[in-house]
Amino acid sequence: MLTVTPSCRRPVRRGGVRHAIAAAFACGVLLAGATACGQGAQRKISVGAPGAASAYPGQGVGSPLPGVGERMWSQVPAGTGQVVVVYGERPDSPDSLVVLYQKRDATWVRTASWPAHNGRLGWTEDHRIDDEHSPVGVFTLTDAGGTLADPGSRLRYWHDDHAYATMLSPEQAHAHDFDYVIAIDYNRLKGVPPFDWSRPEGVERGGGIWLHSDHGDGTSACVTVPEPGMKTLLRTLDPAQQPVVVMGDRARLES
Repeated sequence: MLTVTPSCRRPVRRGGVRHAIAAAFACGVLLAGATACGQGAQRKISVGAPGAASAYPGQGVGSPLPGVGERMWSQVPAGTGQVVVVYGERPDSPDSLVVLYQKRDATWVRTASWPAHNGRLGWTEDHRIDDEHSPVGVFTLTDAGGTLADPGSRLRYWHDDHAYATMLSPEQAHAHDFDYVIAIDYNRLKGVPPFDWSRPEGVERGGGIWLHSDHGDGTSACVTVPEPGMKTLLRTLDPAQQPVVVMGDRARLES
C-alpha cells in the first residue's frame, strides 16, 4: 500500500481524496510532510540575469534572447512567438528571474519580468524524482489550471477545487501555491490537466513540474512567480504562438 502525505496546498475536502494523491506528484516529486516546494528558507534578493536587467519592458532585444546561447535557442520551435525565460542565478541556487518575451513582427520584445524561485538545490540536466532540482531545458507550455476560477487563460484551463489539494491547513505557507498553475511539458502528456500523473518517460524521471504561485522560497522542482505574474502569463500565453519556457542556471542558458 502506498501512503502519501502531500503538502503543497489546502486540506483535502470531501470528494477530493482521489485527486490529492495525484497532487502529491506535483513539483516533480512524491511529496512528504511540510517540505513541498519549499523549506522556509529566507528569500535572497535577486541580482537579475544576463541581459534581463538591462532590458526594460517594451524594449526590443536581439535573437537569440539575452542570456540564451545558440545551443538552447536552437531547441525553440521556429514558429514560437512567446518565450518565458527562467534565469537561474547559480547552478545550486533556488533564486531566479522570470522574463516574458514576445515576438512582434520580426522583433523580440521583453514585456514583463518577476522575481522567482526554482528547485531548492538548483538545476540539473538529468532530473530525477525527489532530487529537488529543476530541469534545464526548453519545454512547451500547453495546459493550465488551478484551485481558483479561470482568470481569463488562453491556455486550456482546468479549474478544480480539489485536484490540487494537499493536507496542509490554509494558514500554512503553501496554502495558495496552486491557485494558478501552468504545466511545464516535462515528462507529461499534453492536452491533459496539470494534475494528471501520467509519466511517459517513467516515474523515475520525475514530472508534475509547473509554473505556479510563489511562496517565498525554493521548490521541489517547480518554478514559482508572484500571483500577479501568474495571472499575466495565463492571460498572455497563446497556444497559437506556441509558447515555450527556456529554463536553467545562467551558465547553461548561455551555452
